[in-house]
Amino acid sequence: MSAMAREHARPAIAVRDLVFEYPGQRALHGISFDVARGSVTALVGPNGAGKTTLLSCVAALLRPLSGSVHVDGVDMLAEPRDGHRRIGYLKDFYGLYDSLTVRQTLWHAARSQGIAPADCPTVIERVAQALDLDALLGSLAGALSRGQRQRLAIARTMVHAPPVLLLDEPASGLDPEARHDLAALMRRLQADGVTLLVSSHILAELSEYSTEMMILRDGRLLEQRPLAEAADAVWLRMALVTPPAEVPAPLAAHPAVSGARVDGDGVLFAFAGDAAARHALLAQCVAGDVPVCGLADAGARLQDEYLRRVRPHGGGAAPA
Repeated sequence: MSAMAREHARPAIAVRDLVFEYPGQRALHGISFDVARGSVTALVGPNGAGKTTLLSCVAALLRPLSGSVHVDGVDMLAEPRDGHRRIGYLKDFYGLYDSLTVRQTLWHAARSQGIAPADCPTVIERVAQALDLDALLGSLAGALSRGQRQRLAIARTMVHAPPVLLLDEPASGLDPEARHDLAALMRRLQADGVTLLVSSHILAELSEYSTEMMILRDGRLLEQRPLAEAADAVWLRMALVTPPAEVPAPLAAHPAVSGARVDGDGVLFAFAGDAAARHALLAQCVAGDVPVCGLADAGARLQDEYLRRVRPHGGGAAPA
């Protein structure tokens, strides 16, 4: 394997046996996971699950009791300064200087990252264009809408072109239009090769931009599973006459199907295709003797599945 191939195969984020304690309370219980390069991973869970604590440990802003964190191959505990060059971190309360213009805000962020003054104009132009802020460079941050302020806050984390972004509840407080714009931004960043780990409790939006979901509850990782692999994919559920023992072969082998798995008396899967493609899929399954009795959108079932997964677990909540 070439050096370039090994670099691509290495996870963007690798966490092993991470334990964190606040005084008198354990917040993270031996968490381990990998985040693949170029993925958008949604970190979900109820308030107090430990999502913000986990992101702060990944960003080397909190030091765990034990365990390891590597970002882009850098040991974040042993070399935090080098690690900070590899990440952009947006806290849930990101804060902006209202009296600064968008250009001044980005200039301040660039200089804080050690970018030379002579290079700042080019960096600011690049980031502003990427976040659709170029027409607002002269506007005061305090005069922006919440969606524009949120884009500025993300832009501020990207001035040094980090390969990994950590975003804590970026959709909080946004109106539907701004959330739609956020989903489009996530897809653009992923297309540019950026790896994103996004904390959220808004499950309905995940399928719009996430490729993977991690469920956190009481400081424990309950599940890590793929979502739709294609940006235009939707979750569907195929009901069968008899409960299947495994995913039927026509579904498992179909190029537009991803993440397929048995779900009670049916199969849950992501599908990238229009109405005609769904019809063709159904025809193929019927021709393959799959006992189909229904096909429906499964978005609501994902919400139900998440609630079933987290609600049976009692106990006190860890600090977020």
